[in-house]
Amino acid sequence: MLHSINPATGETLASFEEPDARTVDAALARAADAQRGWRKKPAVERARLLGSVAEVLRRHKEEWARLATLEMGKPIAEARAEVEKSAVTADYYAANAPKMLDDVRVASNATDSRVVFDPLGLVLAVMPWNYAFWQAIRAAVPAIAAGNGVVLKHAANVPQCALALQTLFSEAGAPDGLFTTLLIGSPRVSDVIDDPRIAGVTFTGSTPAGRAIASQAAKALKKQVLELGGSDPFIVLADADVEAAAAVAVKARFQNNGQSCIAAKRFIVEASIGDRFAAAFAAGAAKRVLGDPLADATTLGPMARGNLRDELDRQVRASIDEGATLGLGGKVPTGPGFFYPATVLDHVSPQMTVAREETFGPAAAIMRVRNADDAVALANGTEFGLGAALWTGNAERARALSREIDAGAVFVNGMVASDARLPFGGVKHSGYGRELGIHGLHEFTNVKTVWTGPAV
Repeated sequence: MLHSINPATGETLASFEEPDARTVDAALARAADAQRGWRKKPAVERARLLGSVAEVLRRHKEEWARLATLEMGKPIAEARAEVEKSAVTADYYAANAPKMLDDVRVASNATDSRVVFDPLGLVLAVMPWNYAFWQAIRAAVPAIAAGNGVVLKHAANVPQCALALQTLFSEAGAPDGLFTTLLIGSPRVSDVIDDPRIAGVTFTGSTPAGRAIASQAAKALKKQVLELGGSDPFIVLADADVEAAAAVAVKARFQNNGQSCIAAKRFIVEASIGDRFAAAFAAGAAKRVLGDPLADATTLGPMARGNLRDELDRQVRASIDEGATLGLGGKVPTGPGFFYPATVLDHVSPQMTVAREETFGPAAAIMRVRNADDAVALANGTEFGLGAALWTGNAERARALSREIDAGAVFVNGMVASDARLPFGGVKHSGYGRELGIHGLHEFTNVKTVWTGPAV
């Protein structure tokens, strides 16, 4: 049984029985049949479907934004932005995928040598709850543009969003089964991966779960893309605009109630500006309005589940015991729901809990360093490598330092964000493979060489 629970109140919104094995088998059969027909469609026809997906997303923006807020607790303004971003991504591939999928001709005197991009088949998308629409869209839209079908296994706590995604593609005019939602629990994922109709797996979630998914898919020799955890550094050097950096840092840490893989988590600041940055950051964080996520004035809603709040509170309390200075927050509120206040820990050292572990919630760790070299070394001193922000007033220095940071993306004088035009993914324990951009479009294709000699 899957339960949809409102994290702002603890109330159960809806419950769903898992389908039996026969029903899952029938769903996979429909999906495979739909994909066999879909792969034969011209790329421009596939692109037209994506344009319709964007239209349907915008038509249902208020309804689906409210649904995302009810199921995982994000502020309603951010939920609307998430649905719109999903539509923008569908528009992008509608306009650009056909050209991206064109054959690439390799120059030759006597032969016609080409690289072509064929679809793989059905892609299983195992997606998280934190961006219930966006995460699924950013995986599904490029895969479908390339001629694949998508089977979605969404997080257990957002079943209504999962069903809405299936409605989205159906209403947009996709062939029956081309996008299929399976309301199944995590223990049944391995059976779906093993199914011969599944050609590849894309997963976004925790590093331990990613290891399990990767192991299962590797045994079946199936392509994987993994976007896993992160402990993103936000480096502020002494020559940066400190107040501007602090203002962006607040958004970078507390977006989505702090529950984002690419949220900034470790704020690494040169000591000479440490006090100035910490004061500006804490002042900005204090302005976050904790409350009903359906209210437009709210900028910090509840965490998605009670156990997640308990884990964050453990990390904060452990770090204080280890010597961190509590600058703001740090106390679980009384009352219903899974709320946790904007929390700032200062004078954090690399050995402290909030520096060693991924903190998936509204708690920030400020760390002081002597110079830029120490900042980069500290930024790289983690098992993760998803995103990083670097703030400096020296463009040449930024270019050099950005090459030294172990991350899938480095944003200079800005906050890390995903963009349909740019490849997205990580290194080290943050995963491998890329989503978005032309690289994400080609991930679930057979990059095939076609060599044609002179006619005999």
